[in-house]
Amino acid sequence: MTKRLVLLRHGQSEANVHRQLDTAPPGAALTELGRRQAVGFAAGWPYPIGLLVHSVARRAIETAAEIGAQLGIGAYEIAGIHEVQAGNLEGSNQESDVEQFEDIYRQWQHGALDVSMPGGESGRQVLDRYLPVLNQLRLRHLDNHDRAGDIVMVSHGAAIRLVAAQLAGVDPEFALEHHLANTECVVLSPVTDDRWSCVQWGELTPPFYPEPEADHSAVVVDPMG
Repeated sequence: MTKRLVLLRHGQSEANVHRQLDTAPPGAALTELGRRQAVGFAAGWPYPIGLLVHSVARRAIETAAEIGAQLGIGAYEIAGIHEVQAGNLEGSNQESDVEQFEDIYRQWQHGALDVSMPGGESGRQVLDRYLPVLNQLRLRHLDNHDRAGDIVMVSHGAAIRLVAAQLAGVDPEFALEHHLANTECVVLSPVTDDRWSCVQWGELTPPFYPEPEADHSAVVVDPMG
């Protein structure tokens, strides 16, 4: 039986439709498509789920509720795993603001974690609130022989990609190029010495290499993915 951490991006939200930087909880609700995506994830996930948790954001709560209803399991809220806080850029869908968010996020992925979003978080602050949660879940569930099944954590695209790249040593350019669509996930497997191995990123499996011909000037359809 698998015992892994499934970092699942929430279903499509109203803000996703409008390409908004929606980061401050509670945030936007799911669309009807977003609800169907959550149901589809529950129907299609092939492994037992031992624990279902979600962030404080409304879109994550609603995604987890749909999954839990389909599988007949409860969902639990956990603080600290919400989206990167965009600060002064919150709610914007202006191209210049999206580009600024993406530029700072790119710096984080390449190690400049102390750079902050204007009026918002630094990459280090995101990791400082997020990583202890994962460590506790690993200790209490994944490393506990009395527990079984995967942990499914309904969280948020930008935060998931930053955390997963840091924990599993995924190439930063790969993490930047490969956004997560709604209800896509990154799957981390615990390995020795408190390390993690990334065994799935969206629809891809290892090895995770950046695309040599990637167009970094292309418009990002969903900046939070």
